[in-house]
Order: sequence, then C-alpha cells, then structure tokens
Amino acid sequence: MTTARAVPVTRDELEGDDAIETLRAIDPRRLALDAVTRFRAGDGFSHSRALAFQITLTLVPALIAIIGFAEALDQGTVRRAVEGTINALAPGAAGDFFTGALEQGSSSAREGRAAAALVGGVLAALLAGTSAMGQVERGANRIYGTERDRPFLRKYANGLRLTLTAGAFSLLALVVLIGGSALREAIGPSQGLDLTLAILRWPAGLALVLASLAMLFRHAPRRRQPEASWLAFGAVISAVLWLAFMAILALYIQATDSFGATYGPLAGTIGVLLWSFLVSIGLFLGLAFAAQLEAVRAGAPEPRDERERND
Repeated sequence: MTTARAVPVTRDELEGDDAIETLRAIDPRRLALDAVTRFRAGDGFSHSRALAFQITLTLVPALIAIIGFAEALDQGTVRRAVEGTINALAPGAAGDFFTGALEQGSSSAREGRAAAALVGGVLAALLAGTSAMGQVERGANRIYGTERDRPFLRKYANGLRLTLTAGAFSLLALVVLIGGSALREAIGPSQGLDLTLAILRWPAGLALVLASLAMLFRHAPRRRQPEASWLAFGAVISAVLWLAFMAILALYIQATDSFGATYGPLAGTIGVLLWSFLVSIGLFLGLAFAAQLEAVRAGAPEPRDERERND
C-alpha cells in the first residue's frame, strides 16, 4: 500500500499560468524538499530500479533490429551514426555493452538473417517497452498516492500507446541531441548540414524531450491530470536532472579506472543499468515535483500519508 499522500484531483483545468501563480506563492526550497519526500514515500528508488531493468531490455533488441536492417540494406552510414551516438551517450563500459548489440545485429545481417533480426528485435523491443511503460504507471501512481493501477488490459494497452509515442519521441530526442555530430561525421562534411544541425539541434531535441516527458506525465498515472502546460514544469525538472546525472556518470567513468577494475567483464552490464537507473530517477523525481505542486495547489501539501506520520 502506498505511503505517499494522495494528491486531490482538482476540478479546474490547471494550466501553465496556474503553475506559475502557485510557484510564486510558495517557498521553492520547501517545494523541492517535499517533492523529494513524496518521491521517497512513493518508493521511488524501487520503481526506478525496476524501470532501469526494463529500459535495458528495450534498448538492446531495438539496436539489434535497427543495425540488422541497416546492414541488410548496406547502409554503413546508419551503423556508424548509431555507434557514434552510443559512444557519446554512454562512454566507456556502458558503451561497450551497447556495441555488443551492434555486433549482434551486424552478424545476423551478414548471415542472411536480417529479416529475423528485424522482426524479432522489433517485437522484443515493443514487449519490453510496453512493460517499461507499465512500470512508469505503477511508479507514477504510487507517487501521486493512487493505490491501484489500471486493469491489466487497459494498463498495457496504454503502455503500448506510450511506447509508440513518448518512447519514439525519446529516441528521436537522443538522435537529435546526442547523435547530431555522429551523423555528421558518418555522412561526411557538408556546410549546409552543419548549419542546419547548429540551428535546429538543441531547440528541436529539447522540444522532443519535453513532449515525451509531458506525455508520460499526463497519460501514465491513473488519474485525471492537469494540462500539458502545467506538467511541463515537472518535465523540465526531469530533463535537467537527466542531463546532470549523465554528466556526473560520464565524468566518473572517464576520470577513474576503478569501474572496470571493480566489475571486470560485468562492467558493461553494470554501466548500462546504472545509466538507466539514473534516467529513471530523473523521471520519477520530475513526477514527484509535478505531483507536489498540484498537491500544494489543492491545499494538501503534506507529502506523506497520515498513517506513516502517526507511526
């Protein structure tokens, strides 16, 4: 049973202007502390660990499918662009883990099994992605104080929809933000391409990130949510935390030799799970911020359940 206090559903359609008004009327430091308390009360770390596992299961077959298809069409540019994106996104041991998926996709294509790699990879990625979105719903519900998830069929139908929409936006955002330079290097020098990427890369990538997060915030919890403009404030928190966590992890892996020495051949697996775990924490902390802001607006700012406070 959840220990996070349920956020009352407001009758008014809350929008961005209402969020700004609420933020101006409260202490930002208190809001941040209460959001972290809500995250912990909703067992955010456990849900983040479960989601990290599902993210890993989704990414690996998706990479195998993409590279198998590209190799079958003799599109070496795609493979080089994807590999460059991985090296930029997950350096060191984590990148080596993903590179193994690239080799698997290439091997399947060379052996004439590109169609099997494509179909199998897509199906596995869809199944794992749907399960991951189900985990997002479970974690979001606990953070909002909702004790029951949707019925089984509705939950995973919604998870599939979010995989095809919010999940696709997330992948596109990674390609735009992280893979822009890798794609440019794979294609070759082009003044027109360089100028286009320089102008559109960051605004387009950040817009895709915020659109993906706002979609998750609005449709994952089993409750009536505010408008996307209200939820955008929590989405910004998630995006900022994700970037900060990724920078810290990259610096740690690059600055120390202890990571590979500690985990040995498991370093790649541990690295990608740690990467996914940090992404998941950023997502659920942003959800906790959005939930706490709405709770304050509804006049129920206490983030913990009454029963836990009385223990």
